Amino acid sequence: MKIALLGPAHSIHMIRWANGLADRGVDTHVLSLTHDDGAYDPRVSLHRLPWGSPQGYLLAAPALRRALRAIGPDLLNTHYATGYGTLARLAGFTPSLLSAWGSDIYAFPYKSGLHRRILRGNLEQATAVAVTGQAMARQVSQFTGRPVHITPFGIDTERFSPAPQATPTDDRPIVIGTVKALETTYGIDILLQAFAQLVVTLAAQAPATASRLMLKIYGSGSQAQALQAMATRLGIADRTQFLGHIAHSEVPGALRELDVYVALSRMDSFGVAILEACSCGIPVVVSDADGPAEIVVDGMTGFIVPRLDAGAAAERLRQLVLDPTLCGQLGAAGRAHVQMHYSWQASLDSMLGAYQNTLRQYRDIQAGTP
Repeated sequence: MKIALLGPAHSIHMIRWANGLADRGVDTHVLSLTHDDGAYDPRVSLHRLPWGSPQGYLLAAPALRRALRAIGPDLLNTHYATGYGTLARLAGFTPSLLSAWGSDIYAFPYKSGLHRRILRGNLEQATAVAVTGQAMARQVSQFTGRPVHITPFGIDTERFSPAPQATPTDDRPIVIGTVKALETTYGIDILLQAFAQLVVTLAAQAPATASRLMLKIYGSGSQAQALQAMATRLGIADRTQFLGHIAHSEVPGALRELDVYVALSRMDSFGVAILEACSCGIPVVVSDADGPAEIVVDGMTGFIVPRLDAGAAAERLRQLVLDPTLCGQLGAAGRAHVQMHYSWQASLDSMLGAYQNTLRQYRDIQAGTP
């Protein structure tokens, strides 16, 4: 099989899909307005399109058509339903699978009627659509009747594995943390509020435990300064570390430093970092946003709390901080859940299955089969 992937070449998700497909023996070509040549398997063929983004979404269609004619792929898999989806629509190649990632179907279509029409047109141009989970499948069904395939972002459970068991001590830090962009959508402000409430509650109930609490926040974004100022106002600046952007290769080590992982997003379509934390055997506290609520089993692999409810998050954190046995149980169950449902190899199987089904659906359309 020969597959052309169209999308942001610098994205870790594109890199992983391309390298994983090549490892499965697929003749894989990446076409993009950006580049990250050193991250790709030598078996992956890279094709840089002109113009760059965002202008390339409209202007690079002729170059994309020429590249696809030269490559002759069995199928075009476009990643991201808006910018690159528009470019794919203008190029007009079929058969095609359009992979939505999240904000392209959760935020983009609600900006205006024009945005909705653009998204609908991009989806309708595709032979089929791929999404990461059932919640996204329900969301995308509002905009198209095209067949929808589930292709979750899988986790490398060998890289994301639990830290060696350490001897428990009463003086080591208790580390709560997250790995997420510092943007309003991802609720880092709610995490700060929850952590501040946790510190106050435990200072009264278990002062020795309260003194060991630490918050680590990995990520960069437009809200960095505002969030740091907020930590100061809440009186937790001395316990909170803003550690900036972290390369994906360094994430397993960062996660293994945590006792509890927290993701209190206002909106999130999936939650790769949540599953990575689970794979490391770390209990999680997440919001009831669509993606996190779908991938966490409440009370078994972690806790789900209402969005914007810092108090509910603080209470779940209190339970976990005071009960190491519960932490261990949730962490072990979380890793088993990832191994069973979200392994990287299972995700590659899902994507390859989506390719085969899309090709079959295209053949049926060409033959006039209902």
